[in-house]
Amino acid sequence: MNRFNRRQALAFGLGLTGASVSGWFPTFADRLVADPRRRRHCILLWMTGGPSQTDTFDMKPNHENGGEFKEIATNVPGIRMSEHLPQLANHADQLAIVRGLSTKEGDHGRGTFLMRTGHVPLGPTQWPALGAALSKELGSQEEALPNYVSIAPFRAFNRQAFGPGFLGPKYAPLVVGATDVGQNGPNGSDGFAQLKVDAIQAPAGVTDSQMKNRLEIWRQLQSGFVSRHQNSSVLAHETVYRRSVDLMNSDSAAAFDLSEEPTTVREAYGKGMFGQGCLMARRLIERGASFVEVTLGNSTTGNFGWDTHSNNFEAVKALSTDLDAGWATLMTELKERGLLESTTIMWMGEFGRTPQINGQVGRDHFPQAWTCVLAGGGIAGGQTYGKTSADGMTVEENKVGVENVLATLCEALGVPPETENTDTSGRPLPIVDGASIKQLLA
Repeated sequence: MNRFNRRQALAFGLGLTGASVSGWFPTFADRLVADPRRRRHCILLWMTGGPSQTDTFDMKPNHENGGEFKEIATNVPGIRMSEHLPQLANHADQLAIVRGLSTKEGDHGRGTFLMRTGHVPLGPTQWPALGAALSKELGSQEEALPNYVSIAPFRAFNRQAFGPGFLGPKYAPLVVGATDVGQNGPNGSDGFAQLKVDAIQAPAGVTDSQMKNRLEIWRQLQSGFVSRHQNSSVLAHETVYRRSVDLMNSDSAAAFDLSEEPTTVREAYGKGMFGQGCLMARRLIERGASFVEVTLGNSTTGNFGWDTHSNNFEAVKALSTDLDAGWATLMTELKERGLLESTTIMWMGEFGRTPQINGQVGRDHFPQAWTCVLAGGGIAGGQTYGKTSADGMTVEENKVGVENVLATLCEALGVPPETENTDTSGRPLPIVDGASIKQLLA
């Protein structure tokens, strides 16, 4: 995180000589946050399967579609949410709840691609995931720590939605604890979910001197190969491998070692993949990572993550418990460390779920009227935006699409949504083609 340098801070302080601390410090803090060189960060909380808006942030307690959950008050008068999100309710002043989101993709694969890239999966264009596009703008290629990290992703619905697309492998995420082959990750002997980065340490039995010699041989061979093959794919491959080696040999690798944290802190986040992923996200952000996403898709109730076609209330209660602990503790710790004002958080899945409860006590796919949430830096919290009908079936006020939501995220991060990248055919394409929601921006 960039800050004023010592000379700037001294000059600013001398210019305020004689002023009381209570008078000048808020101004100093405002200038610090507004500094254009201050690094912004983004955390995407991705809800695999499509979370039920009716059982989380847009409840309908006076209608038969409301189901069995109760509402609770939050720290913002008039904003209410599920009883199973009690810790998050204390952060409502930092949340902008978008209740008028409406899209047209009700298939898991297509919806995942749409929400994670901002584009419909049609035609030859390989659109990059938003994490790749934003980390390209927010990050630095000179640092050992990856700019884009994806924690516990489940990519089986649409693998391309998690990739760098036409930006190339240079902007691909570092993947930690992928759950593609199963939604429940293993727990260690300490009871906490294991989140490990492959190839961040030398193989067992390989000494430091042996590893050094192997890397030197690789560098010599790679250097010769690159000098003879100067094309984009070879150069991208070279960049990825060199950054991996740099990470192995840097202090930044410690960000992935959660055992450094006190047990009480780890427990506060929750012992599962999502909670420990949120803790890792905090550790990465405070070390300068630009874009970190944490997936919540594991369920112990027989459902496929948030895809609650049956046993909706049992599953959503369990998922909400994990969500509440991880997200609320993340916001608390970011705020305590002075990082929340420079970190924007987005909560969303691929679509919402039907207000009507089906015959299996579940809710089905529903992209017509649903909810996402923005929070933290650059966001005017303490509000809801959009309104659905009493039965939850339609958007009655302030209907918005994915392009509006993602454009708002871009602007909150200080990245103009019209920022262009060039695809493989040479066409300049914007990150997001849509207007932001001005009321949500701080």
